[in-house]
Amino acid sequence: MAESASLLFNPHTYDPAHFDPETRRLLRATVDWFEARGKRRLIEDYRSRAWLGDFLDFAAREDLFATFLTPASAANKDGRRWDTARIAALNEIFGFYGLDYWYAWQVTILGLGPVWQSDNAEARTWAADLLSRGEVFAFGLSEKAHGADIYSTDMLLTPDGEGGFRASGSKYYIGNGNAAGLVSVFGRRTDVEGPDGYVFFAADSRHEAYRLVKNVVDSSKYVSEFCLADYPVGPADILHTGRAAFDAALNTVNVGKFNLCTASIGICEHAMYEAVTHASNRILYGRPVTAFPHVRRELTDAYVRLVGMKLFSDRAVDYFRSAGPDDRRYLLFNPMTKMKVTTEGEKVIDLMWDVIAAKGFEKDNYFAQAAVEIRGLPKLEGTVHVNLALILKFMRNHLLNPVDRPAVPTRLDAADDTFLFQQGPARGLGSVRFHDWRPAFDAYAEVPNVARFREQANALCTFVETAAPDEEQSRDLDLLLAVGQLFALVVHGQLILEQARLTGLDEALLDELFAVLVRDFSAHAVELHGKDSATEAQQNWALAAVRRPVVDAARSARIWEQVEALSGAYEMGQ
Repeated sequence: MAESASLLFNPHTYDPAHFDPETRRLLRATVDWFEARGKRRLIEDYRSRAWLGDFLDFAAREDLFATFLTPASAANKDGRRWDTARIAALNEIFGFYGLDYWYAWQVTILGLGPVWQSDNAEARTWAADLLSRGEVFAFGLSEKAHGADIYSTDMLLTPDGEGGFRASGSKYYIGNGNAAGLVSVFGRRTDVEGPDGYVFFAADSRHEAYRLVKNVVDSSKYVSEFCLADYPVGPADILHTGRAAFDAALNTVNVGKFNLCTASIGICEHAMYEAVTHASNRILYGRPVTAFPHVRRELTDAYVRLVGMKLFSDRAVDYFRSAGPDDRRYLLFNPMTKMKVTTEGEKVIDLMWDVIAAKGFEKDNYFAQAAVEIRGLPKLEGTVHVNLALILKFMRNHLLNPVDRPAVPTRLDAADDTFLFQQGPARGLGSVRFHDWRPAFDAYAEVPNVARFREQANALCTFVETAAPDEEQSRDLDLLLAVGQLFALVVHGQLILEQARLTGLDEALLDELFAVLVRDFSAHAVELHGKDSATEAQQNWALAAVRRPVVDAARSARIWEQVEALSGAYEMGQ
């Protein structure tokens, strides 16, 4: 079997044998439901912006959301748990068939976050019951005037004199706001100033005081605007108060944003089957399109970038599942999955689109929607800029101050990831410590482009020690973002190498992938060199960090064979 066949998700051969029997059954049942639905219906529903009622009916019949999204502590049925590994697998499947399906599931995850973090037993029981009935959930955080700036929320709770409140205000960009059985809503009390006045409460979208305004996007994804007008909030509806409400908001995003990476992977995989199959069968000037060297390079680059996305995301799952109060490394790998993996997804689609050109616009292909939907993922749960700025908070400790940490194993066990709902205060990022990143590179020191990239990573350490932005430059976000891209590449490469070692990845494939990362590092170094505020020392460092990948024609030809094997390997039935 070609390497590519085992690395990419293929519905025709998919068997998640590494999971327990019920998880395997549900994942396979989901794939079979989409395959039976067929490509024509899938695309037509996307084009007509149809609400996902039949999909949600299927999920309810199979108990899908309840099984995957009910922590064991709230479960009323065996097999229910919050298991990030199988959640990631389902993200990939939903992304493969259409981001609209993934979105309804993703915002359900966000809506559940404040509930599962709450000590309110009544609300937890209510949520578990709603999941058992097949309901979806929503996360009422963002507002039209403030976006996700929760310091400035205008959702106001006025005491009613009977121990409860009346909530009034509006929320914007709220997925599932048209159908959610429970909406977790963030607001602030009118009688308490500052952080102590924050409140997270549960609302029902079917209540008469809940007014659905509109879907703010032209899509099956119902990204709503809604208003509450004197909505009654009793003690049983309160999920969090004070600083704990603020922490619940950020910790929920920590859990929810992770799902964007595997959705991006699924989108790219489906699009890649279409693109390679089309290019392999397209004759131009008497030759197959794939005979042209630039086409082979673009499709090979797309393929190895996609493999890198999968390796990084799979390894990040292990750190999420192994996290605890004394091990918060996931707080770096989380924005990395959100920012780095999803922007890699954009590059993968763009590379393939350059090859298939006009074919990528055709209405009968999945690719046309993939090219649109892949853009949204880096922009959900914070922009690329926000996540890069967050990643930078970890740079010095990660690169220069490693500590001994127990090795994190592959985590595919059927366990409940309880810490994700016990993360505690959302602060202290600068104190998070990491294991040494260098051994992951040392293990592949004989792979030419891993060694070449290691030179660049070492150079970045020198930059941090000798030419890091000073106090004034630290206020120049434009400069800092260029530095953040360089650091992100080192972290990306580290987890790729860790996962490659755990899975026995073909070293030729790894070498080809790191040739791309060497080029990326060089490009970002040149960008840093051109920044207005870059000092002479920073400019000199940037040019000195530029490297040329090690070229190996035989290696590239071998990886091209893996790409070529994708032609005709999967085609969704009509």
